[in-house]
Amino acid sequence: MTDLERRAMSAYFKNLNALGATPMQPRPPTTVEHNGLTYVVLSNGGGVLAVYRVRIVNGKPVLKGLKRWPKEVEKC
Repeated sequence: MTDLERRAMSAYFKNLNALGATPMQPRPPTTVEHNGLTYVVLSNGGGVLAVYRVRIVNGKPVLKGLKRWPKEVEKC
């Protein structure tokens, strides 16, 4: 698991715990490239749980949680 994938898992669980929701257990995350952008996808047997877009800020990769994501990302 890459550093970005670990950070995506951590962000997923922190966000749901802050909302008081019970998180669903995701499979190992996958990193996907689509149209020149990089995404980290968390999913399980029921579908996609969360998608994070990788942005470069001050030369370092940063994750941005998405509310809507490209349909092509779900297929990977």
